[in-house]
Amino acid sequence: MNWWKRLKTFLGEVVVETKKVTWPSKDEVVATTVVVIAASFVFGVFLYLCDLLFLNVVKWVIRALS
Repeated sequence: MNWWKRLKTFLGEVVVETKKVTWPSKDEVVATTVVVIAASFVFGVFLYLCDLLFLNVVKWVIRALS
């Protein structure tokens, strides 16, 4: 039954540590979510433009070498 006592101690410590957590407010969650969505969009557009650039460079190199 040693494992039962250790499990009970562990779960008690988890509850104590969880009470120490400072949870973000709704406004903070909304603000950071907007930042993540905007950054994802910006990086997506940037990567799309890089992909187009590299595609055209590769096509040009293939045409030049053929």
